[in-house]
Amino acid sequence: MKVVDLFSGCGGFGLGAKLAGFEVCTSIDIDPQLQSAYRLNFPTTKAVTGDLSLMDEASWKLLIGHDEVDGVIGGPPCQGYSRIGKQNPDDPRRSLIFHFFRCVNILKPKFFVMENVEGLLDPGSITELHAALSTVDNRYHVLDPITADASHFGAPTKRKRVLIVGYNPCEMERIDANTLIPTMANVNSVSDAIRDLPSPIKQPKDKTNFGWAQYSFSENDDLSPYARIMRGLPDSRSLGWTNAKEQLKAGFTSGHFETRHTAQVINRFSQLKPGQIDKTSKAKRLDWDGVCPTLRAGTGSDKGSFQSVRPIHPEEPRVITVREAARLQGFPDWFTFHPTKWHSFRMIGNSVSPLLSESILSTIGRSLDLQSEIDTANIS
Repeated sequence: MKVVDLFSGCGGFGLGAKLAGFEVCTSIDIDPQLQSAYRLNFPTTKAVTGDLSLMDEASWKLLIGHDEVDGVIGGPPCQGYSRIGKQNPDDPRRSLIFHFFRCVNILKPKFFVMENVEGLLDPGSITELHAALSTVDNRYHVLDPITADASHFGAPTKRKRVLIVGYNPCEMERIDANTLIPTMANVNSVSDAIRDLPSPIKQPKDKTNFGWAQYSFSENDDLSPYARIMRGLPDSRSLGWTNAKEQLKAGFTSGHFETRHTAQVINRFSQLKPGQIDKTSKAKRLDWDGVCPTLRAGTGSDKGSFQSVRPIHPEEPRVITVREAARLQGFPDWFTFHPTKWHSFRMIGNSVSPLLSESILSTIGRSLDLQSEIDTANIS
């Protein structure tokens, strides 16, 4: 089963697809820094850096030839609809949901899943969503927007997203919101996610270093089931950077560089109790027994290179590391981001939790399999 990953970023949605049994044949993103991680972690996927709004039928034919695509997934940039932004109706990024569905019409997959922020359903934005959906080929049955929280899918973070799901009922068995959203939430805590990870390390002069550090807990220690899953190697040869997998076998993971704080900041952070917010930075101190608030992406160089507020570690007077953020978002330890913390946090903050996407796409995959079995039985 093949999918195309649009506005792919570093690959949170694509990873969920791979773990659900799909082959991600092509991914597209306009940001080369964000997509650099896709090339590392998905070595067999054709990762294309390009402007999706300029891609027409001829462009797609060059990329995938006559191959049939089972699904189209993707998360168009959410900043134009975000409630923490201005929700400016003239933001050009708001037009990109139209291009998502335009590409769906070109590729004619059996299903599509688009994700975005809750602000997409606000009064000033939902009319644009309806307008975009009105352009979708009438072969598709489109479900009402689904609001999904990553913490209900096992990720230790409170991250709500809107999912737009459509499918061709002639190609798949029926799916609905009740089958896509888990009825029993399996909530993992901050402690489950990051307690076994090492404290930060100093950044060397080598700009290509990814921040490798050894686990502070061994496999024989009292690890949470979540941590054990995150420590696992990928089953597929088409997943993971060879260097990262070799490092993991030796007990090392990437993304552990420290963020330097002044003595004044360290003192402020030291005074905070779990759950409290630093009045100056607005950063929240994590609670071992709670879940992480939504991790934000910050902005790219085209929007001023602003860093997002990062949560504060539950015990140490510092913000969390890239690897801790990755664990909280649901990325496994073999997944590699970028040598630079800023780009890495942008990747994580922009991504769909792989645990959420794996669950959604596993359900859709079962519907495809069931229809295939029915078709085979009818032929025989």
